Amino acid sequence: MDGGRRGGWCCPPMDLFRSEPMQLVQIIIPIESAHQTISYLGELGLLQFKDLNADKSPFQRTYAMQIKRCGEMARKLRFFQEHMMKAGLPPSSRPITRTDVDLDDLEIKLGELEAELIEMNANSEKLQRAYNELLEYKLVLQKAGEFFESAQRNATFQQREIEARSIGEGSIESPLLLEQEMLTDPSKQVKLGFISGLVPKEKSAAFERILFRATRGNMFLKQAVVEDPVTDPVSGQKVEKNVFVVFYSGERAKTKILKICEAFGANRYPFSEDLGKQRQMIEEVSQRLAELKATIDVGLLHRDNLLKTIGYQFEQWNLLVKKEKSVYHTLNMLSMDVTKKCLVAEGWSPVFASTQIQDALQRAALDSNSQVGAIFQVLHTRESPPTYFKTNKFTAAFQEIVDAYGVAKYQEANPGVYTIITFPFLFAVMFGDWGHGICLLLATLFFIIKEKKLSSQKLGDITEMTFGGRYVILMMALFSIYTGLIYNEFFSVPFNLFGPSAYECRDASCRDAFTIGLIKVRRTYPFGVDSKWHGSRSELPFLNSLKMKMSILLGVAQMNLGIILSYFNAKYFGNNLNIWFQFIPQMIFLNSLFGYLSLLIIVKWVTGSKADLYHIMIYMFLSPTDELGENQLFAGQKTLQLVLLLLAFVAVPWMLLPKPFLLKKQHEERHQGQSYTMLQGTEIESFETEPDHGPPGHEEFEFSEVFVHQLIHTIEFVLGAVSNTASYLRLWALSLAHSELSVVFYEKVLLLAWGFNNILILIVGIIVFICATVGVLLVMETLSAFLHALRLHWGRRRIDGIEDTINVNSKKVKKASCCAIGIKSSCLGATSVFMSFYLCSTNESCSSSTGRGGGSSFRLCPRRRASLCLPAYLSTALILHVSEFVLLS
Repeated sequence: MDGGRRGGWCCPPMDLFRSEPMQLVQIIIPIESAHQTISYLGELGLLQFKDLNADKSPFQRTYAMQIKRCGEMARKLRFFQEHMMKAGLPPSSRPITRTDVDLDDLEIKLGELEAELIEMNANSEKLQRAYNELLEYKLVLQKAGEFFESAQRNATFQQREIEARSIGEGSIESPLLLEQEMLTDPSKQVKLGFISGLVPKEKSAAFERILFRATRGNMFLKQAVVEDPVTDPVSGQKVEKNVFVVFYSGERAKTKILKICEAFGANRYPFSEDLGKQRQMIEEVSQRLAELKATIDVGLLHRDNLLKTIGYQFEQWNLLVKKEKSVYHTLNMLSMDVTKKCLVAEGWSPVFASTQIQDALQRAALDSNSQVGAIFQVLHTRESPPTYFKTNKFTAAFQEIVDAYGVAKYQEANPGVYTIITFPFLFAVMFGDWGHGICLLLATLFFIIKEKKLSSQKLGDITEMTFGGRYVILMMALFSIYTGLIYNEFFSVPFNLFGPSAYECRDASCRDAFTIGLIKVRRTYPFGVDSKWHGSRSELPFLNSLKMKMSILLGVAQMNLGIILSYFNAKYFGNNLNIWFQFIPQMIFLNSLFGYLSLLIIVKWVTGSKADLYHIMIYMFLSPTDELGENQLFAGQKTLQLVLLLLAFVAVPWMLLPKPFLLKKQHEERHQGQSYTMLQGTEIESFETEPDHGPPGHEEFEFSEVFVHQLIHTIEFVLGAVSNTASYLRLWALSLAHSELSVVFYEKVLLLAWGFNNILILIVGIIVFICATVGVLLVMETLSAFLHALRLHWGRRRIDGIEDTINVNSKKVKKASCCAIGIKSSCLGATSVFMSFYLCSTNESCSSSTGRGGGSSFRLCPRRRASLCLPAYLSTALILHVSEFVLLS
């Protein structure tokens, strides 16, 4: 029953408690208005189309060419976006306005803009490469010119020395005859060639070594380091380089040196020995560099203006292309009528949306000037409908938390309703400090007040995630303030907000307050923990006991809530087997053990007894007939324990044995004598009119597989009941850690700085305290408590006997996203819910589940292989449950 529609006038609507009633509809759309119709239905977001061309490949479908065109336009837009990001010009974040832009005109415009931008980039690259080459050439002229100037000065000086020495004719230091002839006869002098250029600095040593070996030492290399990195003309990267000049003799040596330069990526540049020509070339290169710089700047300005023009309309164009691609993708899911004058669409829609869909069809017919309107009709089918929850901006985030683990089956009880309260409350139990809660509240109020402005802007990944969960954080903050008042902690400092403390010191000096203790002089503190507990010698034992037992009570209550929901599911779907052989034994087993433990905790609190609950629970199993002695809390406790222990042992075979046999009996009765029965007239008509929507063939029933499946469910429930009760102790552990960290930051930072009586140290201490509080307690601890609260809602898929669903069809499951029109739903053939601690399914099959929020999946053994998987599954489950129980205990 839909709570929002059958609750009557006396009850408030509960739209989230069960999913909206769905209907399978058929729409016959004329060709001329098909595009406009699908566009309007997509904007409405209340129709999920079925793929009626599943047997065709994407290239065989009617609108494959249009999708290809949209893909090409999307590529061009990505090309523009990349260049805008490189240029530091992000797309405009102005609100998107609806303008009538024709897709053909947009395609032509994008093509022209792409061609213009490519031409600009090519010209810019050529100019930039020429500019970088000229820069390197200028460096070569400057550095190599210094080589030659220095060499010529040295040669002139040596020539003068030789001439001076030659005056003494018979001197022993006079040059030899051959040297003298070479100096006097230029034709006998050796002609040396040279090559100049730049080589990467990291390769210069290897470059010199290879040159020496290749020429066998018949070369002379001179290098000079360039101080600043140089932009390489080929790669465009900043590289540290050296200017080199290689002197050689002979053509063979020149050929070898040129090949080595190519191998090392050395850029060569021409150079003249004449100093006059060198100065002239430097002037020409400098003039050319200035001209190229001006040309490049003008080109970059022109390109930036073009990118700004594109960025101003980029979001609008991008949205239009995405929308058109989605429209044509949806049109490809429609089947073409034999006359090829209309398209036939089938899809799921909520019952309440029929009027809105028909209005959209009429508007599409009018706007497209179609002479014939679309025909809307409801089909009767036995297919399982998808799940659709009508959410608002407050409930959407909570529903996403549930859907991230698994989507509820059609018309199942929705855990999202209870998550609105249970999730922030469990978070607050671990984050109980009303000072920290106020800080969270102020932060989330900023997002809520600015939500209209922020929703139209592009935010960072973390900011966008925080903004999307602003109402979740709001509830977390409010519950944290509540639990902080119960814990009586404001940044770890207690306050007497609700009256004076019930305890006082024994004497005026209060010397023995933390050794002997306090005395009670007034009534009990009315709300929360008394402030005198904080800082006393018994603070830690008292709060540990309180929070540990409170965690068990909350865990047992939430697990019972999940089992109770399984009753409402079974009652709604008319499954009496699940009521008698699942709900009742699970309630008995859970409450015979952990419900009884919760009762003992409450009785001990009420009576003030000093009984040891560990001893009671352990010896309830080891020695159930022994006397309790001083651990007895009430009369008849021993008899009650024996009865509860017996009920717990009886509940296990009660869950395991009857259900498979009764399912077998129902299967035999259902199919007995039905193999050759004649179809009635109405059935024949239904098969003729709706051949695709008839009931599927009955599934094979194998008793062994059903029994193994039930055995797995039973064992996992028993183990899960134990491990999940221990898992709830994380509430106590995280609350204790948060409280102790607050105390450390307050006492060891703030109070310690205050004790120095120095204003500078106090300011530093306050800054450190604020940074530690924000960074550790308000960020890291918030994230930790959030994840642990998420773990407690996702942690066990089967503590309440959560039934997994299976795709009864042999075809692959098609994701709901293929429909591209608005409904957050489970797959057509198989829907599932895996929300921990809530039994929301009544399907009897083995299943597979893929969490919506992540890429991982968990698959139970298929029915036909369940017996093969059983030993591995049971051993793995046992190890996991026992390990977690031991570690958390």
